[in-house]
Amino acid sequence: MKRRTLLLATLPASAFANTPPRLKAGVFEPAQTAPAFTLKGSDGAPLTLARFKGRLVLLTFGFTNCPEVCPTTLATLAQARKDLGAAAADVQVVYVTVDPERDSPARIRQYLGAFDSAFIGGTDTPDQLAAMRKRYGIVAEKIPTPQPNAYGMNHSTSVFIIDRSGRLKAMMPYGHPAKDFVHDVKLLLAAR
Repeated sequence: MKRRTLLLATLPASAFANTPPRLKAGVFEPAQTAPAFTLKGSDGAPLTLARFKGRLVLLTFGFTNCPEVCPTTLATLAQARKDLGAAAADVQVVYVTVDPERDSPARIRQYLGAFDSAFIGGTDTPDQLAAMRKRYGIVAEKIPTPQPNAYGMNHSTSVFIIDRSGRLKAMMPYGHPAKDFVHDVKLLLAAR
């Protein structure tokens, strides 16, 4: 009887011993090819996923007048890149505007530079950006404000994690700390 109890007590530990570590982000199963796009990059070059083949891409959507969510997300991603050390060279943060009326490539470049000079942003025509948002399931809408000629934006806030082969691997919801991005990035960089 004691032997059977001991055997059952060790079963859970051994059953999970070979289980690979899990991502903190929600995983796309199976991973699918990330929707392609071509935008005007904040660095002056066309912004495409193909530019970053062989690197992990953290793709997020936002706008430079965002009061809370966007700067929080970008600060978190900047901290994650810092915490990654040398591995940060294998990670590219891409920020796509949901507000092309106000966000020019130069404005996006200046905005992103306050977080991490390696971040690259993208903008384009409203129709081009709407088509991209649709392919990624991103919602964005203008919200009127009391000031004349002013508006805010409501938009989806998750960060897409695209692997080195251009596959959409996971989506990290807003509010996760930098350590969760570091955890997932390290796992995905190790999976060659």
